[in-house]
Amino acid sequence: MDNKNKLPNKIPVFPISNFIIFPKTTVPLNIFEPRYIEMVDDSMKNSRMIGMIQPKKNSNNSIPELYNIGCLGKITSFNESEDGRYLIIINGLSRFKIIDEIKNNKLYRECKVSFNEFKNDINSNKEEIKFTDLELIFKNLKNLFQKKGYIINWKELEKQDLNQTINTLAMASPFSLEEKQALLETQNLISRKFKLEEIIKTYILDDFSNTTIQ
Repeated sequence: MDNKNKLPNKIPVFPISNFIIFPKTTVPLNIFEPRYIEMVDDSMKNSRMIGMIQPKKNSNNSIPELYNIGCLGKITSFNESEDGRYLIIINGLSRFKIIDEIKNNKLYRECKVSFNEFKNDINSNKEEIKFTDLELIFKNLKNLFQKKGYIINWKELEKQDLNQTINTLAMASPFSLEEKQALLETQNLISRKFKLEEIIKTYILDDFSNTTIQ
């Protein structure tokens, strides 16, 4: 059985605004809401898999509308704090598309999903990007991160392969919900690099436009 067939077509979903993960990246999560405590409990008993997805900003419903594309993650580390919070680490596996939401009697939401559009996410072959292709992105992002007050361990990033680095930067960026979603939905790493450049340019242009000579 290949990796694709091991991915479930029914998953619990964890909506977090302005938060994305990519395949082959890891993120820590602090779980404290009862509904997501229940979700993690159930996931730990089964596949340990959770779908990370963004809710739409303009949704006025008590149950927010979700974007169609998210990323399936697997819990690779689990700890419980003294005050009952769960401290977990999620490893990104593959992006998915929501087919339908499943009605259930649980505190958290579940969806029927498909991985067909993102078959390359589970391939072991890496897309090649040269460091020289990213030098300008790194320079502009460093300036942007500093202006926004974001602290990034650049030396640690340089130890990663470039594929993981560009995804990590996309995840950690001070971009909007919509911009992060656009990065998540790019089909491949090359497209993501171009989209990242495009978004950074808008921030640079906005900065330039807002600068006045006294």
